[in-house]
Amino acid sequence: MSVRTQSSEHSAEAAHRAGFACFVGRPNAGKSTLTNALVGKKVAITSNRPQTTRHTVRGIVHRPEAQLILVDTPGLHKPRTLLGERLNDVVRTTWAEVDVIGFCLPANEKLGPGDRFIAKELAGIKRTPKVAVVTKTDLVDSKTLAEQLIAIDQLGKELGIEWAQIVPVSAVGDQQVELLADLLVPMLPESPPLYPEGDLTDEPEQVMVAELIREAALEGVRDELPHSIAVVVEEMLPREDRPADRPLLDIHANIYIERPSQKGIIIGPKGRRLKDVGIKSRKQIEALLGTPVFLDLHVKVAKDWQRDPKQLRKLGF
Repeated sequence: MSVRTQSSEHSAEAAHRAGFACFVGRPNAGKSTLTNALVGKKVAITSNRPQTTRHTVRGIVHRPEAQLILVDTPGLHKPRTLLGERLNDVVRTTWAEVDVIGFCLPANEKLGPGDRFIAKELAGIKRTPKVAVVTKTDLVDSKTLAEQLIAIDQLGKELGIEWAQIVPVSAVGDQQVELLADLLVPMLPESPPLYPEGDLTDEPEQVMVAELIREAALEGVRDELPHSIAVVVEEMLPREDRPADRPLLDIHANIYIERPSQKGIIIGPKGRRLKDVGIKSRKQIEALLGTPVFLDLHVKVAKDWQRDPKQLRKLGF
């Protein structure tokens, strides 16, 4: 079993490499947080609610000798709705197209049926190298970590997966995150850079803005809502008649839920919750776009949108 820690040597490759890596794992295994830590800027939505990433967000890690493009997929899970099935299809399509797969397994939770379900799917993908990434190591002691590493090694043997590496990391504590990038780079094909220097994601700004609003709307809501919220940015326009040194971007967005009864949860007593969502997401959006923003939010009901193909298309799925 090859477990890497910081002291490992890395060989310098002369040729430039560029390619795609994706992190897989059950919902809430730390995939988005890891993507953000590697890119060094917030590009994927992170939330302590499982199953929040819906778009394939690419984060781009630029290095002098390589460009690592991270594809963040939704968590693979047993689907209960049409949306769930579509999300699983997105995951499998992505796996077939990347150069290396990182399987995220939290150090603080024993391997469960969800991990096994994904590992079985991975075992069927023969050619792509697979790295087991043990996340959230800051939450456990060394004995628990050692037990988890052994369990992951065993799981690979049992299902016929040969791990290219097993790497413990903590994205929150910034431990071994750089090392993980060092280990993924040699698995990429030789290639000139695929994106311009300075690009951190190829996700359209409007989609990223919608994701930031959705993340703020998810925070602190009761458990029945995570899947029921979709956000669509209707327009983003610079306000006219503003002096060049004081620009303002007007953003109008709709937060869609499935039932009228959920409206009150999102808006909160006297509109306080929606106001908080606006304040929180506006800060994030301004940091992302580097410009002051006026954010106009409305809550609308799109009845049972997760089960309705027409509505799914309208909301971008």
